[in-house]
Amino acid sequence: MKRFGLCIILLSLLIISVPPVVKADQLSIAAAADLKFAMDEIVSGFKQEHPTDTIIVTYGSSGKFFTQIQQGAPFDIFFSADISFPKELASNGFAASAVQPYAIGRIVLWSSEMDASKMTLASLTNPGISRIAIANPQHAPYGKRAEEALRASGLWDKLQPELVFGENIAQTAQYVQSGNAQIGIIALSLALNPELSKRGGYYLIPEKLHQPLEQGFIITKAGSDKPLAKTFATYMNAKKVRSIMSRYGFALPGEAKGR
Repeated sequence: MKRFGLCIILLSLLIISVPPVVKADQLSIAAAADLKFAMDEIVSGFKQEHPTDTIIVTYGSSGKFFTQIQQGAPFDIFFSADISFPKELASNGFAASAVQPYAIGRIVLWSSEMDASKMTLASLTNPGISRIAIANPQHAPYGKRAEEALRASGLWDKLQPELVFGENIAQTAQYVQSGNAQIGIIALSLALNPELSKRGGYYLIPEKLHQPLEQGFIITKAGSDKPLAKTFATYMNAKKVRSIMSRYGFALPGEAKGR
């Protein structure tokens, strides 16, 4: 009996000494391609505070994500470059949270072959320019704003033969970076990335030429039962996150838009 009692005591001590198992969660985020560099930094900081959790970010066209979520794509959070997409998803029952505005984006002329900082949209008609990249206006908000700016400048019809369309704004920037296009209309947030900024300057397209690129996110129905989704959504309001977003050229809710 004494030996049995000793075994019970030893077993109890062993159980007490074993650290509790921390359950790891996984979060799937669909993010507009203009967030690529900023969101990579944000997720890196978040994972330092939540080392056991897994964050998977897929970057692409907001319009395509909008369609995929309606068709059942298992994204837990959707960051859209056009706030109208999450608003419509929320109206149609695909959201588990209110729509949260998170930024206003800007479009710029950027080139790795020429100094775009000394150009304007009118420069796109120069005879030496034969390939101009923009995101596809059919589903990419930055492409739609590029079209609006070109139309407002009276250039859209003239430039049709020179336009090359990227599936999203990151692919559009890649076309220019690789030389498949001589110049492009891309997101300011991408032009400010060190890899692109060292290749050339940019021209900030006047925002009066297009509708605002107001951006917003939602927790989707797929993420409704994930506490980690709510934690990440709250994290987006952290001071360090706002600092990252500002560094990549985004105007933030509660701050002046002008740049």
